[in-house]
Amino acid sequence: MRKVFIIATALSLAAFTVQFILAAVGAFTKPAVDGAYVLHSVNGTVVIPVLTLLTILFAALAKAPGRVIGLAVLPLGLVILQALLATFANAATDAVGASTPFGLTMAGLHALNGIIAVHVVVGVLQAARNLAGPAPADAPGVTSREKEPV
Repeated sequence: MRKVFIIATALSLAAFTVQFILAAVGAFTKPAVDGAYVLHSVNGTVVIPVLTLLTILFAALAKAPGRVIGLAVLPLGLVILQALLATFANAATDAVGASTPFGLTMAGLHALNGIIAVHVVVGVLQAARNLAGPAPADAPGVTSREKEPV
């Protein structure tokens, strides 16, 4: 199960990385249209949350320490915050639909939160790899029946 934890976390990191690419695609789509960020939105509201939940599940099933499970839960909170920041950024426009300073600040915090989330997921991946490293059962003199199944 620990290898599955690593795989789920690696897929989560890949989805977070792709999210930045999809944001750039939306930002550089010309002419700017409402659907420019649709892939970014789908990845951020469906793919990333599902992979984050799977990562939490597999961390628990891998019997990770509480600190590691807590670290695996943190991206879920950041994903929720990310959605709130995007909502505030998109809603904060003036009477003609132009961005306001508040909206632009929320958009900047949305980007910053994304960077933080990637770093947290990297930490989860490192913790998952450490957890799956050679266990004390691999020590000399321990029979294969005494080793924990993975």
